[in-house]
Amino acid sequence: MLEDHAKIAALIDQAGVMPGRKKLQKIVYILQKLGFPFYETYHFQFYGPYSDELSMQLEELCDFGFVLEEGRSGSESTPGYRLSEAGEGFLYHYKHILPDVKDDVEKLVSERTDFLELVSTLLYFDHLPRKRAAEKARTVIGASGPEEVNCAYTYISELYAECQASPQASGLTGHSF
Repeated sequence: MLEDHAKIAALIDQAGVMPGRKKLQKIVYILQKLGFPFYETYHFQFYGPYSDELSMQLEELCDFGFVLEEGRSGSESTPGYRLSEAGEGFLYHYKHILPDVKDDVEKLVSERTDFLELVSTLLYFDHLPRKRAAEKARTVIGASGPEEVNCAYTYISELYAECQASPQASGLTGHSF
């Protein structure tokens, strides 16, 4: 029952500090699309893919005292989340619940939230032809022109390539972008 909570706590732990709910939503979705073991259900909202389940899990982790919400983080004026001492004790029971995604998470955390919105939106529409997915992204989240979309597709390809080269990536499905 708490395995999904433990994965989110482990992700926050590997990030050190997770700068905001919106960024967490995008990072978990992107990692899920890369094949990492996150199983939250997502639907499309104003800022791209969104999971009510993930939002509830984060809220519960805070309520349990496993994750602390801290002031403002970075230039985005959003609260940051970090694992508490109680959260470390909680994760002790779930030592290997999540593969090592620290490098991937650091890369994702370093990106602007609006760029992650674009990346996650393109991944959400990955069942469509690339041109149609780009049009949808520009329409629904107001993505900039083709240069930004191409940059996002390049970023997605790099993420897939890095995940395929990683020892934690056994069983991940490949895409070509």
